[in-house]
Amino acid sequence: MGRKILVVDDEVVLLEAIVYNLEQSGYQVLTAADGISALEIVHQEIPDLVVLDIMLPRMDGLEVCRQLRKDDRTATLPIIMLTAKGDEIDKVVGLEVGADDYVTKPFGRHELLARIRAHLRRAEYPTAGDEYGPVEVKPERVVQRSELSAGPLRIDQAGRRVHCRGQDLELQPKQFDLLTYLVRNRGTVLTRDQLLHNVWGYDYAGDTRTVDVHIRWLREKLEEEPANPRLIQTVRGVGYVFRT
Repeated sequence: MGRKILVVDDEVVLLEAIVYNLEQSGYQVLTAADGISALEIVHQEIPDLVVLDIMLPRMDGLEVCRQLRKDDRTATLPIIMLTAKGDEIDKVVGLEVGADDYVTKPFGRHELLARIRAHLRRAEYPTAGDEYGPVEVKPERVVQRSELSAGPLRIDQAGRRVHCRGQDLELQPKQFDLLTYLVRNRGTVLTRDQLLHNVWGYDYAGDTRTVDVHIRWLREKLEEEPANPRLIQTVRGVGYVFRT
């Protein structure tokens, strides 16, 4: 049986189209037309991934995402949000409440399927550092296979825990993946395209805002002065680099 995906949208025609394409690709599909029903389904039968519209009756997608992230059983469940074209604020807020990614309506079936496959791969192999991509890892800086050490940071890859300056940090799944990738390749300037490809698992599709928002989150949690970052630095016109 294929991986199980919950699709939540109150637009009947769009919902049917998504379900058809997912089933044709071998996935099991659950559906809900409102936020309350979506939460009920997840609590009964936890899926492998959720495709979640923001504008929903009874409870909007942002609140559904918040509720899922609060529950230990679904805290790392991959969530792809669907947003209306041009609603930049929805995209940013969706990422800030814990969504892993977003797709802007209207979208092509190949784009949605590619992102679903990418997030399912990441969920299946969350600590497989060798899967991250072509940038060479510097093994002499790795304390041990399951732990990374860089300046004030200690990253337990197996336990997906981060310790910084005497505190345990709570990171969302993609925040953890992004930080791990940056640290594994510290000293190397990484473009936004590289980060999208190697952390999110798909090629550049015209919007790197996802990377920038996650970088801002990490700085707020890691940096002593987020407005003047010393660990995650911006290389103007190129991307980001982790320095210690």
